[in-house]
Amino acid sequence: MKISQKSLYWKLSLAFLLVAFSASAVAAVYIRFSSQESLWQLLIDQQSESMQQSLENFYIANGSWEGVPEIWDEFQRQLMPTPDSPSMGQVSEPLAEQPRMDRERRNFFGLAGTDGVVLVPVEPDFQEGSLLSTEVLSDNTAITVNGELVGYILQAQRIPRFNPEEALFLERTNQALLLGVFTGVLFALVAGVILARTLTSPLRDLTQAAKNIAEGQLEQEVKVTSKDEIGQLASTFNLMSREVARANASRRQMTADIAHDLRTPLTVIAGYIESMQDGVLQPTPERFELIYTEIERLQNLVGDLRMLSQADAGELALHPQKLSPESLLDQAAALFQHHAERQSVSIKVDAMPDLPEIEVDEARMMQVLDNLISNALRYTPVNGQIILGASLIDNRVELTVHDNGSGIDTAELPFIFDRFHRVDKSRHADEGESGLGLAIVRALVESQGGKVWVESDVGRGATFICAFDAQAKNIRDA
Repeated sequence: MKISQKSLYWKLSLAFLLVAFSASAVAAVYIRFSSQESLWQLLIDQQSESMQQSLENFYIANGSWEGVPEIWDEFQRQLMPTPDSPSMGQVSEPLAEQPRMDRERRNFFGLAGTDGVVLVPVEPDFQEGSLLSTEVLSDNTAITVNGELVGYILQAQRIPRFNPEEALFLERTNQALLLGVFTGVLFALVAGVILARTLTSPLRDLTQAAKNIAEGQLEQEVKVTSKDEIGQLASTFNLMSREVARANASRRQMTADIAHDLRTPLTVIAGYIESMQDGVLQPTPERFELIYTEIERLQNLVGDLRMLSQADAGELALHPQKLSPESLLDQAAALFQHHAERQSVSIKVDAMPDLPEIEVDEARMMQVLDNLISNALRYTPVNGQIILGASLIDNRVELTVHDNGSGIDTAELPFIFDRFHRVDKSRHADEGESGLGLAIVRALVESQGGKVWVESDVGRGATFICAFDAQAKNIRDA
């Protein structure tokens, strides 16, 4: 994989590397500049108490600060005592002189009397003989003997140069920082590469699967390796792939069903006409009536398909008005009463009183009820019963068509409203069923802002429910 491709793999790897380097560099710079100050403060803290004790002992022994400037270097050297160094209370003869630069460099402390006059200077902050204010004195360490204030220890205000041992410590600290930065960047690079590979591998699989779908291989399944967003994306892709494959299979089946439903009446018409042309059959009104019946079937099929295409495109003409649910059901029951009696099936209306009106297209709703009742009559046995119901549930008016027929298998329920889907595969258009009735029901109900579904128990009948908001709001996604 080339970096020039700017793939997500390299972007993630370089991002981890940049973040790690930036964080390590900031930490290293901060520690680098604060380490000198920290070391300086550590030296001051370690030696301040010893200096205070030494000066208190000197004052107790001498009763004043007279002569302290002359032996100040000895105090400084005794801040780091050795096993054979003399006691601070008994100042010995000066030790071998160190180079002047080292003595000046190690002069961390000075001395001021109670009157604020500097007795021992700390260059360049406190000059010898200068008078310090009360505020400045309060920021330094007071020296007390037997509860009496006798002076002040002055502390250097800036970092001096360090001796070779301290400089070596700082140098090793810097080396450790550089090593830490290098190690952190290296680990970040390795972790970035591993994580980038983990993240991009399923994305590459998704990309390849998408390409396969584009090439016509619709049934694709990618491996889901996690439950994070990428895992959810893979699961959603698999679901989409299955739905696309199912929709494609449904489209092929629909094309075959349309061809079959068109071929059957065309074959009948062509057979009669050819026979009449050949003189095998004589043209009679009865035969012309049969031909016209087949033509009507073709017209109805084409009309249904055109209406479904208009509904899909949102171009279906609707004329909504506020109607009483009970009046719709009464009208539909009256239309099918005679047909039901001929099949020894009873139809009755069972509607809740005082139902609110619904805003729908009356003609389209009659077409919906026509298809649902026709479907119920087709599967309701002799002496069976069809109940047209209306009720108010959760501020929705539900119109129901219930029969006590054979019912619908649970496996068929998700596809019951698909075009050309037939629960009984043995039924064909020559028996009066095109397979578009329930698809038309769904299209008409949803185009009016409603929702339709079916509930069924095998052997106990089926119930089709059409729900509309009582205030005529769209509840399709409710």
